[in-house]
Amino acid sequence: MTPVLVVVALAVLLPWGAVPAASRLARLLAPREASLALAGAAVLLAGGTVAVLVALLHVPFLAGLEQLPLTGVATHWPAVLPVAGVAGAVLVVQVVRLVRAARRHRALLSRAWQLTGGARAEGDVLIVPGAEAEAFALPRHRGRAGRVVVTEGMLESLGASERAVLLAHERAHLHGRHHLFSAVADLAAAVHPALARLRTGLEFHLERWADEAAARSVSDRRLAATAIARAALAGAAGPGGLGARPLSVSTGPVPLRVQALLAPAPAGPEGRSSRLAAAGLVAAVVASAVLALGLAYGLHEYVEYAAEALTGR
Repeated sequence: MTPVLVVVALAVLLPWGAVPAASRLARLLAPREASLALAGAAVLLAGGTVAVLVALLHVPFLAGLEQLPLTGVATHWPAVLPVAGVAGAVLVVQVVRLVRAARRHRALLSRAWQLTGGARAEGDVLIVPGAEAEAFALPRHRGRAGRVVVTEGMLESLGASERAVLLAHERAHLHGRHHLFSAVADLAAAVHPALARLRTGLEFHLERWADEAAARSVSDRRLAATAIARAALAGAAGPGGLGARPLSVSTGPVPLRVQALLAPAPAGPEGRSSRLAAAGLVAAVVASAVLALGLAYGLHEYVEYAAEALTGR
């Protein structure tokens, strides 16, 4: 049963090695491309992990399809049943964690929408009364269109041009459907703990994506950097009365985001370095996912080979 144990080890260890590689390569990409790459890595690695676990769970059943009695399989391969049992238990835990993660997202959106009950609407912006300085993008929920939520305290802490940057930043979150990227990362982290590190990096690149969109909307990177810094400082200084919320202007390492806005705009995907980085990232992630799926398929082939050896067919 050495091949099965090797598969188990690879299924556990593969994401731990792939996540740092994906994160490092993502730093070479523009924010939009980095976000897409990290979300794709999360999906592929989580899918590969689940595929391996499902294959491990099915090894005894695959042996049965080869007309090998389960007692005979257990005699020749004592680790089959324990490994399959562990794989099944892990899959159950993953399902529970996935359900909990999905419920957390729904509860977060419901609470955020409830906080806007007394807000006044100005186009796609909901202005919440209060001294707290907060702003965030509120995606579509239960038939209600997505909105930018901003408090009166936040509006009062910024100048007119800085308000334009703030609103452009939050609108970029809405138009880019960034909440879906966050949801994908959370669900992937529920499948394998190593993928939680992708969630942190993805959050940063999503904010950088919105920062760059805001800078382009006002055609002034220094103004965008100033607005982001002032909005984040205002939010940090306040009591935070709105509580947990979706993607916000003050999310992530703000100093790094401001520093990036003070630098030249990142190269687009047409740049040679970006193309090479993107190609390397895609190759690394796809190779990891294909390896995981190949391991799952290899289990089936291994059982067939072992069945032929035992039955003499």
